[in-house]
Amino acid sequence: MSPGLQALQHRLGHRFRNPDLLVRALTHRSHSADHYERLEFLGDAVLGLVVSTLLVERLPQQDEGELSRVRASLVRQDTLHRIALELGLPALLRLGQGEQRSGGRERASILADVAEALLGALYLDAGFEVAQAVARRWYEGVELRPGLGKDAKTALQEWLQGRRRPLPVYDVVAVHGEAHAQTFEVACRVEGAEPATGRGPSRRAAEQAAAAVMLDRLQTHGARSRAPTP
Repeated sequence: MSPGLQALQHRLGHRFRNPDLLVRALTHRSHSADHYERLEFLGDAVLGLVVSTLLVERLPQQDEGELSRVRASLVRQDTLHRIALELGLPALLRLGQGEQRSGGRERASILADVAEALLGALYLDAGFEVAQAVARRWYEGVELRPGLGKDAKTALQEWLQGRRRPLPVYDVVAVHGEAHAQTFEVACRVEGAEPATGRGPSRRAAEQAAAAVMLDRLQTHGARSRAPTP
């Protein structure tokens, strides 16, 4: 097994009894017929159950609707993409040459799918308890709270309206990549604060990412996020 796969197992906290499952979880359909999509299907179900259990434990007063909204936020592509980056998955993906040339190694949708495929592989290799333990570690330190299920643009708008501050403005500052695999870079501008930028496979996704950065900055730093006065 390559040093990269050994390091990934260390980060996951599990050594695979069947290393072929780990390799398959990292294999895109452009590389081989033995690819990750069935493992992704299984991992999606495992992740949904793990996150649902976490929410029931930590938000005992919330109703089913609110729990569903928070869960959707925690298992969406943006969240899984960040997890995949933390695990160092881009360097380990097995891609066909065409997919690799078109930027597949950095594509958020592929990386999010692979994160779920890893959970599916863990489940088949060692059972639900091991897969659950790994997934729960992914969400350590994540604040699970009512309202988390709101998309970032809505949450930012409500935060600003509650303080009678002007609404944000979003501008596309750059578009990277080929037409069929573009990455958008968007700036979120709020009066009195430094601009926040976000990236995504669409303008909408990039706006959401930028809004999330801005909201986190405003909530965490408050007045310190304000731009310096000329």
